[in-house]
Amino acid sequence: MPKIASLFAGAGGLDLGFEKAGFSTVWANEYDKTIWDTFEYNFPHAKLDRRSITNVSPEEIPDVEGIIGGPPCQSWSEAGARRGIEDHRGQLFYDYIRILKIKQPKFFLVENVVGILHPKHSKAFSGFLKEFEDAGYIISWKLLDAHDYSVPENRLRVIIIGYRKDLGKKFEFPEPHNYKPTLKDAIYDLRFAQPAKDKNKTNGELEIPNHEYMNGGFSTIYMSRNRVRSWDEPSFTIQAGGRHAPLHPQAPKMLFVAQNKRVFVPGKESLYRRLSVRECARIQTFPDTFIFKYFDIADGYKMIGNAVPVNLALAVAEQIKKDLY
Repeated sequence: MPKIASLFAGAGGLDLGFEKAGFSTVWANEYDKTIWDTFEYNFPHAKLDRRSITNVSPEEIPDVEGIIGGPPCQSWSEAGARRGIEDHRGQLFYDYIRILKIKQPKFFLVENVVGILHPKHSKAFSGFLKEFEDAGYIISWKLLDAHDYSVPENRLRVIIIGYRKDLGKKFEFPEPHNYKPTLKDAIYDLRFAQPAKDKNKTNGELEIPNHEYMNGGFSTIYMSRNRVRSWDEPSFTIQAGGRHAPLHPQAPKMLFVAQNKRVFVPGKESLYRRLSVRECARIQTFPDTFIFKYFDIADGYKMIGNAVPVNLALAVAEQIKKDLY
């Protein structure tokens, strides 16, 4: 079973997809303490390094066949300030490259948000690609929509994959799947979620793990757009902030009032609730056996919203397995 190391592992969406394809995560790095319990619970066989990646020496990482990971995306996000490489989080790309140059695995994978392709970041993005090439890799990259790979969600992400040059191969992205799942396929069998406790704390153990949703009002920014997708559609992108979670498809679509202003359908207000943590996990194609550990429900949404959809990771990992093993 080919071994991999996972940088910026988060909750482990990439890792789970690779493990389903027959790889094994033996070492992972994650600096956010609110994620540690979740990762260690679901990947008990992997050694979790809890330090900042900037303090990790390549020699401390075991020899592996591949390195995977998504350096923090907030620096490149279209929703953020797009500070890019000027943000210390954007510079963490270089720590990935630093480790890659020394470890020289057969392959690597980097995932990031579509915002990294913004013209403002073109010089930085081109620079990253050249650094990867200079590290000894044949590079492929593409903007993918997770919905094309059996994920019930529209989610655009940039995937960069490199094969070590001595292997003489170049990664070709898999063709989109015929199966394009909807919200009905993903969450229709889930019933009656629990509202979070006071101050949006978890209810603890539930019959369906993590099937609880965030309470609280909706900002004017949130109410500027329709936030409801129907049962026969894929979900909106699951984001890292619980307050921005899409609304459950039991509710009718929000009514347009004026530019950047929508309202709930009068008389139907009780139907409008955020998707639960478990519903978001289902949409990101995590199985129900994957348990998210948290006290603040916001941390559950954060882990899921920052994750790579498992089925997208699986599709890419299967292609890598086919090419190299």
